Amino acid sequence: MQWNTYKLTLITMLAAVAVVGRIAFAAIPNAQPVTAIIILTGFWLGPLAAVITAFLTTFLTNMVLGMGIWTVWQVTAWGLIGIGAGLLGKFLPRLPVLGLSIYGLLSGLFFGLVMAFTMRAISQTFWGYYLAGIPFDLMHAASNFVFILVFYSVFEKLFVKYDRRAQLAC
Repeated sequence: MQWNTYKLTLITMLAAVAVVGRIAFAAIPNAQPVTAIIILTGFWLGPLAAVITAFLTTFLTNMVLGMGIWTVWQVTAWGLIGIGAGLLGKFLPRLPVLGLSIYGLLSGLFFGLVMAFTMRAISQTFWGYYLAGIPFDLMHAASNFVFILVFYSVFEKLFVKYDRRAQLAC
């Protein structure tokens, strides 16, 4: 898919929605729409768009919520999740919303695993951190599942409109 001003604007708008969503839901541990938005972005706009959304969202929200060594790992986890969603969109473009929601559920657990490696990287115990975080990872997984179900139809309309515009521009 070709890169143009409209696509860049769409990606930055999606990142802005993810930023607002993450900050708005900050009081609820691990229930925020960032992962779902990155997955939907990757699925329809491709892996690179998802990675850009992941980077912008992480950097901007962590300026408000706190920057640290975990920022690199958050970008890594969300970037990998976005790449996976982009590959799903490329190879399984007719994947039903339930399938994408299940991917979101698994992504919440994957995100927690990657974040547990953060502790290992700074000489902390992996298993203690990972096991203590399982309830939060389950909350993240469940919220991804729900957010994808809720956002899917709205985002689908947005991406179909983008796709039509992109085809007219060619």
